[in-house]
Amino acid sequence: MRKIAAVTAFLDDNHRAKITETAARCGFEVDFYHGDMLPEEKAAEYEVIFGMPKRRCLKSMTNLKWFCASFAGVDSVVDDKYYPNPDVLLTNSAGAYGTTIAEHIIMVTLMLLRRMPDFQQIVRERRWVQSLPMRSIQGSTITVLGTGDIGTNFARRAKAMGAAKIYGVRRSKKAGDPCYDAIYTHDELNEVLPKTEILVMALPSTPDTIGILSRERIALLPPEAIVVNVGRGTAIDQEALMEALNAERIAGAALDVMVPEPLPIDHPLWETKNLLLTPHISGNMSLPLTRDKDVDMFCEDLENYAAGRPLLRLVDRKRGY
Repeated sequence: MRKIAAVTAFLDDNHRAKITETAARCGFEVDFYHGDMLPEEKAAEYEVIFGMPKRRCLKSMTNLKWFCASFAGVDSVVDDKYYPNPDVLLTNSAGAYGTTIAEHIIMVTLMLLRRMPDFQQIVRERRWVQSLPMRSIQGSTITVLGTGDIGTNFARRAKAMGAAKIYGVRRSKKAGDPCYDAIYTHDELNEVLPKTEILVMALPSTPDTIGILSRERIALLPPEAIVVNVGRGTAIDQEALMEALNAERIAGAALDVMVPEPLPIDHPLWETKNLLLTPHISGNMSLPLTRDKDVDMFCEDLENYAAGRPLLRLVDRKRGY
């Protein structure tokens, strides 16, 4: 019998039942492992793995043909050195996280626009201040750097909330979702930054995206700009961002990703002005909706795999996405 290893901690009884039933229809049996470790003595039994295993588990899976990662950003597992052979197919779970991360972006954007960090400090000091000026998503000009599932889910919500203009920035000029008023390429980013009030970054980590928000580009942002990053910390010149925030050259930032992670207790980001920090929790598996979608997508592609059809979320390991 062909075998699947489901190596993840988030599955409930309904998820396990759905995976088991789909696998049986496709000629597979499934072993479930709670956590991220696959017993080394069992590793060679599996043709397919689903979940979030430790990278060191992959090399010992000598019969592995398909690794379906239950996470979206797979930059940490694209290198051939982690696999028993270079022909292993890698898919990700891009599409499962659009709702939860878009809602996180909306939350932190509103917190910054409506001065929540300032009001939290005012309340801690037991003062009663009502006069801080606020701003709104309505009427704002927003740039979304990374127009995939996450960026576009946010852009649709921001458009519904009345954003005046939403610009998408991507690798190519290929037409984007109707929520974007214009599409720019990465090479045109300098053109759009000076008119950006809210910059949302939802990029994977690739050679093209590392350091894309450089010191020089941060300097192009207007004083009222806020920066929200939910992609990868490597996309930003972190030192330059801290300097801009502390000097109040831009209005604020919210980082769910940073370098390094976890952030050391003495890192200067903790004390940076006008900065909201969250410990890489915008995606995760906190919402039942995300967990259900993740399992549904694996089962959908398992049907494709068994039938010899192309996998819907195949990652080009050379390109990193």
